Amino acid sequence: MADELNSTFFRLRMIPAKIIQRIRYWKYRAQGYDIDVTTQMERGLNLDRINAKGIHIGSDTIITSNVTILSHYLRAHVYIDKSGVQRTKYTGEVCDTHIGKSCVIGVGATIMGGVRIGNCCVIGAGAVVTKGVPDNTIVAGNPAKVVKEGIEFDGRRI
Repeated sequence: MADELNSTFFRLRMIPAKIIQRIRYWKYRAQGYDIDVTTQMERGLNLDRINAKGIHIGSDTIITSNVTILSHYLRAHVYIDKSGVQRTKYTGEVCDTHIGKSCVIGVGATIMGGVRIGNCCVIGAGAVVTKGVPDNTIVAGNPAKVVKEGIEFDGRRI
């Protein structure tokens, strides 16, 4: 009896969840982001607004809460001013950030601008991804480092 109630409750709960996912998808698509319709996004995402067209997310990817994805970076320009003092000026430059198919991005992860994440990758919670990630890889940490390579991701085991 309890299993039936849980199953019924779960099915009823999935109806508004799917509606909310579609609303999020269309909201981000309208803003210019290249996100596949099968991508699942939780609330609290911080997607770069400077270059919305520079964020590309593949199919069947799961992006959890409070993830930040950037599509620009700062470049330092050192110069000497009129008084002979060395100064640094920072300018923002746009770039493309790609996240492959069937990836899982953990809670609070940050994906820096210009990074390419391969297919079937897992990004650990709180990771800061500063370099590209090859296919079938688990990364974690700040900065993100490879934890395991050559994973098989069939939905049940990693």
